[in-house]
Amino acid sequence: MRELKIFSGRANRPLAERICNHLHMPLGRVSLGNFPDGEIFCKFEEDVRGRDVFLIQPTCPPVNDHLLELLIMIDSCIRASAGRITAVIPYFGYARQDRKDEGRVPITAKLVSNMIARAGAHRVLAMDLHAPQLQGFFDIPVDHLFAAPVLDDYFVEQGLMGERVVVVSPDEGSIKRASIHLKRLGSRLAIVDKRRASATETKQEHIIGESVAGRIALMFDDMISTGSSMCGAARLVKESGATEIHVAASHGVFSGHAAENFRNAPIDRVIITDSIPLAPDKQVENVQVLSVGPLLAEAVKRIHCDQSVSALFRDDP
Repeated sequence: MRELKIFSGRANRPLAERICNHLHMPLGRVSLGNFPDGEIFCKFEEDVRGRDVFLIQPTCPPVNDHLLELLIMIDSCIRASAGRITAVIPYFGYARQDRKDEGRVPITAKLVSNMIARAGAHRVLAMDLHAPQLQGFFDIPVDHLFAAPVLDDYFVEQGLMGERVVVVSPDEGSIKRASIHLKRLGSRLAIVDKRRASATETKQEHIIGESVAGRIALMFDDMISTGSSMCGAARLVKESGATEIHVAASHGVFSGHAAENFRNAPIDRVIITDSIPLAPDKQVENVQVLSVGPLLAEAVKRIHCDQSVSALFRDDP
């Protein structure tokens, strides 16, 4: 069996350390830096010849810097004769540019997928891609993880489940995601009717499905960027009589005016994972960060040992 080696870029080293701690192995040594002109320098300080190499690097902001660093690390491993290279991308940047929604625009998600494959990666391990069909953009195997079990376990531990809970989809596009959480947390589903007022503004006007009056609302999404849509949905849910509102997402991007939006919204708690490091300048009140390190570690172990990754998400034991 090829020896397992795990290395981290500079995007989220704490997450890589949690993965290694769960696997009871050291994080590999790699030197990363910038030349005076801004170009990225990379050198692996350990032998990777014939090894099964996993590179931990979410392409979170600054997206372009972290993406290029990942490509350079892959190229370094290829030229050092690594046996197999898996790009572990907990958060995949450019995922929302996955189609031509108007003329003369690129499909950047496909371009980035091509770049990762052409750089030399043999497979990709990602988590909660913005659209599941993004797996088809890659010309190499993709293992797609979901943070739903981590989020659901937290709410179960907090006792937020059962008849007093209603799972709320913040828009029609998130109904399938909300249904996954519905199986474990409650039997009631409500959907916020979101309409786009302009290219940058949305309006939430109606709630479809179960009543939220007198109940605890749990709202789920794959990522929180500016939070404007989620906060707008929360206001409508609160006006409709919800006693508490808890928001959960796999990726806490928190760009733009996210902190201000959440400060002014009737949200009791925001739950995110550590797929993206929470920078000091992006702090949002009442945020709880859950680690997906153990989940990613188990997936890394299964890939290394040629075992099923999808078995992690089966309902049966």
